[in-house]
Amino acid sequence: MTRESVHPALAWGLVGAQFALLIPLAVAPRGDLWVRTAVVVGIAIALVGAGVVVGVAAGITLGRALTPSPIPREGSQLVTAGVYRLVRHPIYSGLVLLGAGLALIGASWWHGALLLALIALLSLKARLEERMLAARFPEYADYAARTGRIVPGVGRRSR
Repeated sequence: MTRESVHPALAWGLVGAQFALLIPLAVAPRGDLWVRTAVVVGIAIALVGAGVVVGVAAGITLGRALTPSPIPREGSQLVTAGVYRLVRHPIYSGLVLLGAGLALIGASWWHGALLLALIALLSLKARLEERMLAARFPEYADYAARTGRIVPGVGRRSR
């Protein structure tokens, strides 16, 4: 195994950890750190909806290359179209938006901690995935230099 590869057990462990953070975000008891006014609930629903839309759009754009694992599927091509023009990891962007909406509606310290842990995990997963993408696709460096990692314009890589 090279530095540019990730052991499949680690890859699938990261996928499991995502769910281990997302499920409690959805089901943890609500707190009272802030009042859930109609505006707060509306923003939370919009974030969750946006997360779902971004994630689904990214999955559709990937097509047969879609995998929950950070290990790119064999025979796949580098995708830079659709939502991938805005960010290199739009599925992770969708998960962050979804998690932010759930944390907003949850209004507890637990929800905030789970959201921060999810962001940290997805950032790690993205970095591991990028090492493999850069090793497989020579054009990845240019793509990463002009495209944000999870947030548009943020996390561009130097060449």
